[in-house]
Amino acid sequence: MRQAEFGTEGDHIRWTEAAGSGPARVYVHGLGSASSVYNAHIAADATLTGRRSLFVDLPGHGISDRPTAFGYTLEEHAEALASVLDADGAAGAELVAHSMGGSVAIVLATRRPDLVSRLVLAEANLDPNPSPTAGSSGIAAYAEKEFVRGGGFTETLERVGPTWRATMRWADPTALHRSAVGLVRGTDPTMRRQLMDLTIPRTYLMGELSGELKDRAGLVASGVAVLTVAGAGHNIMFDNPAAFAAAIAKQPASAS
Repeated sequence: MRQAEFGTEGDHIRWTEAAGSGPARVYVHGLGSASSVYNAHIAADATLTGRRSLFVDLPGHGISDRPTAFGYTLEEHAEALASVLDADGAAGAELVAHSMGGSVAIVLATRRPDLVSRLVLAEANLDPNPSPTAGSSGIAAYAEKEFVRGGGFTETLERVGPTWRATMRWADPTALHRSAVGLVRGTDPTMRRQLMDLTIPRTYLMGELSGELKDRAGLVASGVAVLTVAGAGHNIMFDNPAAFAAAIAKQPASAS
């Protein structure tokens, strides 16, 4: 396990690593998740082994610290992730990022283009104010005090089902709520706009069972490779791991 300092109070973001060669491939989890749980089996796929792989837990999640004074906005998560890559010397990394982690990866690629050479995004959040049925919206609907100390966290754990609950229960409730609020708030310009404006190779994966992707044509026109993964919902890495690994392994097209 390795760690890097983030924020202003000496807290640490942590990650585990699988040895290999080539530019680092960095796996970033979604809201209430943990990187190794969602991605270690993907990195072990025969098409991906041999590449140095980092499994990063964002602040407030998994094995990373959970400071109460931290804001947990998308921008702050991106700064913490940058601390990992700076400490590791992993300039030009490939980021494989799921859901909220994809939003963080987009912000990082925009702010620190020296650190990111490619994005593979699995149903990353691209727009603010997601559907009221989205997990982040359900968490953000609570006031922070109500969520943390008024039963909201417990209610959410009961509601989300066993897969998400398995890692969400590790997350700090304050961090989880603030991260959800930041995700619902989004960024300016939006994550979608930032993704479209990037010039590095970008792949966006959408689960077949998740419905239509908003403005798919606009993403494609901006140079984003958009792929629909058969038989998969939001958790593509669990629903169709072979297809997820194949998309990561596929040589990226040249930048638009």
